[in-house]
Amino acid sequence: MFKYEVIANDIQSKILSGYYKPDQKLPQELELCKQYNASRITVREAMEQLVHNGLITKRRGSGTFVKAISGGSDNHEGFARSQQFSGFSKDREGSVTSVIHEFLPLKASPDIAANLQIPNGSFVCYICRTRLVNESPCVTEYTYMPTDLITGINDQVIQGSIYSYIENTLKLKIQSAHRIVRASMPTDQERVWLNIGDEALPILEVEQVAYLADGQIFEYSKSRHRADCFELRTVSVQ
Repeated sequence: MFKYEVIANDIQSKILSGYYKPDQKLPQELELCKQYNASRITVREAMEQLVHNGLITKRRGSGTFVKAISGGSDNHEGFARSQQFSGFSKDREGSVTSVIHEFLPLKASPDIAANLQIPNGSFVCYICRTRLVNESPCVTEYTYMPTDLITGINDQVIQGSIYSYIENTLKLKIQSAHRIVRASMPTDQERVWLNIGDEALPILEVEQVAYLADGQIFEYSKSRHRADCFELRTVSVQ
């Protein structure tokens, strides 16, 4: 086992045991070098491994923090890795199109800023759209992305796959996401957008914080799915 793996495993054990708490800042790089008698390159490799494992996140200008996973769990090793993380377009068979309801820059509210881990009042790109498969509406998405990280989004981008744009045009690697899924009832507006009408059909809301490979958060979103066209597939690892 390489030394960076030994360091990564030790820090991971400390995270899973609760020694390092959710949202706690980890020691600085030089401190970890002294603690593990390792070079900065080795420590950086260990930290990248922990980012890849979805355990830590890097906050611009602040340092490296343990990810705060909402909801909690008695099984600290029960992380779920979804296989549905290629974006809505790639995950659906058939023709995927979008109806754009809102697309504009906004100053982040305290709640949005907290989820994106950016300063209050920072500008974000807000996108509200309904996605259709073979012309049938399936989900309404409410998405916020930091404008200084995800740049150049335009009408053409949001008509298609934003994730493809991020990876293929911006050359940023999408790594992981933390999700909460809950049942709800559609709003009056969503009944129109999702063609529900007066039907007693619930929706399934997926609240998501998504991360790039370097640990930066690039998206906070809520996706409100028609219950009859939503399927969650996960693989739990230990």
